[in-house]
Amino acid sequence: MSYGSSSKVNFFFDEVAPTIRDRKFLKQFIIYIFRTEKRKIQSINYVFSSDRAVHKINKEYLNHDTLTDVITFELSKKGQTIIGEVYISVDRVRENAVIHRSSFKKELHRVIFHGTLHLCGFRDKTIFEVKKMRAKENYYLKRYFG
Repeated sequence: MSYGSSSKVNFFFDEVAPTIRDRKFLKQFIIYIFRTEKRKIQSINYVFSSDRAVHKINKEYLNHDTLTDVITFELSKKGQTIIGEVYISVDRVRENAVIHRSSFKKELHRVIFHGTLHLCGFRDKTIFEVKKMRAKENYYLKRYFG
């Protein structure tokens, strides 16, 4: 099944190279998420990196001196076609998979979809927002993995 052109979605690997099988299908599925959430994209870059690199971004741009699994930046102006960057700490994903008793593959996809959902306008600052975000992640994980 094809969900759309994957040329708008790019994967970059900085210091790490996690195994991501069927990248073309994953990129098409990301576009499907945007379409389902009624958002138009111009380009999205997913950068897979280390704790060290993502922590540096978190401190420098968000003034947060903490480790995190994903940081999302929407670079377009409000109401315009989305241009975004999603930075993913593969180290955090690996650790969170163990903590949550999940596979690395499933946790990695959860974080990819989490960043995608942020670009679709979903937030996770309140308990209600976190529940809504988690429900959307689970919905798309189920759709993706079948």
